[in-house]
Order: sequence, then C-alpha cells, then structure tokens
Amino acid sequence: MLTDKFGRHINYLRLAVVDRCNLRCTYCMPESGLSWIKQSELMTDEEMLRICSVFAMLGVDKIRITGGEPFVRKNCISLIEKISQLEGLTDLSLTTNGLLTEQYIPQLKQFGIQSVNLSLDTLNEERFFRITRRKGYDKVMKTLDSLLKHHIKVKINTVVMEGQNTEDIIPLAELTKDLPVDVRFIEEMPFNGDDTEISLKWNYPQIYSHIKSCFPEIEKIQDPQSSTAYHYKIPGFSGNIGIIAAYTRSFCGDCNRIRITPSGLLRNCLYEGGGINLKDEIRSGKTDEELKNIIINNIHKKPKDGWEAEKLNSGNSSVHQSMATIGG
Repeated sequence: MLTDKFGRHINYLRLAVVDRCNLRCTYCMPESGLSWIKQSELMTDEEMLRICSVFAMLGVDKIRITGGEPFVRKNCISLIEKISQLEGLTDLSLTTNGLLTEQYIPQLKQFGIQSVNLSLDTLNEERFFRITRRKGYDKVMKTLDSLLKHHIKVKINTVVMEGQNTEDIIPLAELTKDLPVDVRFIEEMPFNGDDTEISLKWNYPQIYSHIKSCFPEIEKIQDPQSSTAYHYKIPGFSGNIGIIAAYTRSFCGDCNRIRITPSGLLRNCLYEGGGINLKDEIRSGKTDEELKNIIINNIHKKPKDGWEAEKLNSGNSSVHQSMATIGG
C-alpha cells in the first residue's frame, strides 16, 4: 500500500482525462478559454490505462474520472469501461458538468460507476448562463434526473461565489428534502486560470451559518474517513448537505488522494506546483516496476497539507492555474 511520510495511506486516484471543457465557468477559466494541451502532450488511452493499472497494483482501489469535462474526450466512455475492468479496483466514480453525460448513463451503470459528482452552481437558468457563459441548464437537469432513475449516487457540487449565486444556497439545500442527493457547497478556490483574486466572504463558517439560519434543526453527521466535506442532515430530509473548506483547507490531515493531470503529471496536492510526469516516463521505456518506484518515491514527498504545498511552491504560477489544467 502507498504510504506517505506522515503515515497516510494513499488509495484514491483522481485521473483527469482531458483539460478541455464545454463550459467557461467564471471560477475555473477566463471567458476566452485556456491554452489547451497539445494532442501530442495528452496521454493516450493506453497510457492512462497503464498508469491506473500500476496504481491498482500499489493498492489504489478508488479512481475518479475528472477533467476538464471528461466526455469532451473522444471515446471517453470506452476508456471508462477499460478502467472499470482493472483488478483490485472497488470504487470507480466520475465528476462531470452533465451537458454530454445523459446518453452514457446506462453504460456507466453497467460499468459499475458507484457515484457521480455533478457540477451545478445554481437552480436558475439565467444565473447558470452568467456563471458558465454557456447554455445547457436543461441538459444538466436531465442528467440529474436520469442518474437518479438509474440509482446512481449523486453528489451535487456547488461553488459558492459572492455576488453570483449565494441566493441559490437555500434552494439547493432544499433539494435534499425529496431527493436522495448530497448537495455540497464548496469554498471558492484561486484556480481560475488567471491572477484574479477571489473573495472568501463565503467560507465554511459563513455557508453553514446561512444554512442554519433557515434550517435551525440541521444536525452534524459522521464524516467518512478522509472526506473533504463536513456532512450535515436536516431531520426528515432524504439527502444530506456537505460543506467543503477547499480554500481554508481544514480537511488535509488524513488526505488519501493524488491527482494525475491530462498530460501525465503526478500531483500530490491541488496546491502543489510541478510533479513527476508519468507519461514521459512511459514514453522513455520505463517498466511497471520502475514506474512503481517512481510513484512510491514521489508519494513520500507528499506535503502535510495544502498550506505547506503552497508555501513550497511560493512564486510558482500553479496557484492560479485553471482547475481544468490541474484536474478537477
């Protein structure tokens, strides 16, 4: 099993299969988009599958497919199927914006996808357009409906932004009354693709206080091990509410996650700068055993938390990269 120098067991890999996205969310990238990774620098399906296989051999049993938007990648559904067949994998999940997802849901169910994180920052179609700079709210809602009909666990991810969607916090929380979903409110992070500063008025305590003002009976419930969210439940409601302190980073202590970017960089932390490029190591002819040793040595350097990672990379522009470049 992979273990870092703090004794934390690393069993969760987040694989970003593409950096491109069909939305232009204000908190993720500029309106004009990004300088996308060249096709030759992206990992092939075979390279991604091999990396996942090596991690599975090292004890990683949970993989989440992310992007960008995963389904912007050509034949992504085929790659997901191949990853689902890896020996030792017990939990395969997906993060998506929902615009292209609905048509693939029966296959995702067949492949054993256990949960889907669905990005949805508002329940208002006009605000959806302002935040994402694209149309598609109806497609996201159809995806949500289909996921629930196929009995796939849904976690709705909402980035809370001052002046943009705070009026949606309560309506989104109310979704948990009748729907068996987790609605997770996320502190805004600086990964917006430029150096625009963020306002963190709506941090974890403020979000919680706002919800509690409308639902004073809200209760704290048990957080799963290594969870990034603080979990709550309103008595009598079908679903749960989560708050993710993504910027204030109070959940790092028992982190079990690593990330692979679309170009093959192994990143121990969202706030980390560089990283070992596993794609380049594969293309240089490294064997699986050599890849294992490279990964083990790199994991041993995993920082204690996001603050340490940011400090180690002081002056590095990575803090203002887009989440699509890092891997969501």
